Amino acid sequence: MSSTWSFYSAGQLVFGSGAAAQLGRLVGERNLKSVLIVTDPALIAAGVLDRVRSPLIKAGIEVDVFDGGEPEPALEVADRAIEHARGFSPDAILGLGGGSNMDVAKITSAVFTHGGKLSDYFSYDNVPGEVTPIICVPTTAGTGSEVSHAGVLTDTAGEMKVSILSNYLRPCLAVVDPVLTLTCPPQATADSGIDALTHAVEAYTARPSEDFPLEPGQSSPYYGSQPLTDCFAEKAIQLVGQHLVTAVREPDDLAAREGMALAATLAGLAFSNAGVAVVHALEYPLGGVLHCSHGGGNGLLLPFVMRYNLPACQQKTANIARLLGGDVSSLDEPQAAELAISTIEQLKRDIGIPLRLRDLGAHGDQLPGFAEKAFAIKRLMQINPREPTLDDLVGILRSAL
Repeated sequence: MSSTWSFYSAGQLVFGSGAAAQLGRLVGERNLKSVLIVTDPALIAAGVLDRVRSPLIKAGIEVDVFDGGEPEPALEVADRAIEHARGFSPDAILGLGGGSNMDVAKITSAVFTHGGKLSDYFSYDNVPGEVTPIICVPTTAGTGSEVSHAGVLTDTAGEMKVSILSNYLRPCLAVVDPVLTLTCPPQATADSGIDALTHAVEAYTARPSEDFPLEPGQSSPYYGSQPLTDCFAEKAIQLVGQHLVTAVREPDDLAAREGMALAATLAGLAFSNAGVAVVHALEYPLGGVLHCSHGGGNGLLLPFVMRYNLPACQQKTANIARLLGGDVSSLDEPQAAELAISTIEQLKRDIGIPLRLRDLGAHGDQLPGFAEKAFAIKRLMQINPREPTLDDLVGILRSAL
């Protein structure tokens, strides 16, 4: 008997080059009179803020700006944004930037609405109800945060990424304007692009929803792969294969930027329902200690985790090779699966993603600690197609060293 599954998304998704110009109308239709924009100094300097703020002001909407966003934001960044929101009391909070700024906006909305402290909201389903409306406008093509239910921060004292997951954190409005990604630097384009690929691959190869170990009525941040998430993940993988290298090497190529923006959003829809797994679990402690970007860390780990997972998802891994543009016509399934992994390794080389953990300064005696922290994130262990032991995780990290 087939399983029952559900699917969540942002309330409205508006996609297309020039879409940011519609923000005044889109926000006004919701009868929102004031908006706090969460962004960072680089986007202000690049003129991106003005492209988003101007249509809001022209529509008569009061706008305030929190410009303290930063890459891989620490808990303290969110605390400052929350205090800023309390001083302005906006009707909506808009995250403008990469996943970091969008995640701070989401988390700010939750704590501004319901009070308390950040740690009250860590993990899954600790947001008690509806939040101040969240609007997301991405300027990178990677995280899919514009449609997801997750916000990730860095606990610098604990040297660990921490996440807040709740379907209340899904934006009421996501405006994806690929033009806004034209200012994204090549390395950020590479890191965010391979992050999108990681999201799509992990969602696609996640444990199927009918095999996911949930009791009747039990809730979860993820529910395993199912037909709709497979559809989105497959298209996202295909788009990354077509457009990522061009977007990195020819940053003014709008067609490549459009392709990657769509890939990131589709991958966000896929993973925020099906789930992410061991790649993300391992990146959380690794990124907290080695201070790599989230996307770069995911991209580094991806082929090593795929090889570990291969016995449990060989057919889908073989299909990934085809989706990425590989010629599989003369290959059997095991050979095609190997081609998928080698294609992603080559993609890392082509766009400048570190190939090995030692390239980030990691050393062998750190690996058991990384594995222990990852192993404790049970929701990600369960969603993986092979449920790993602690020794398995150490083995994956040693293969990546």
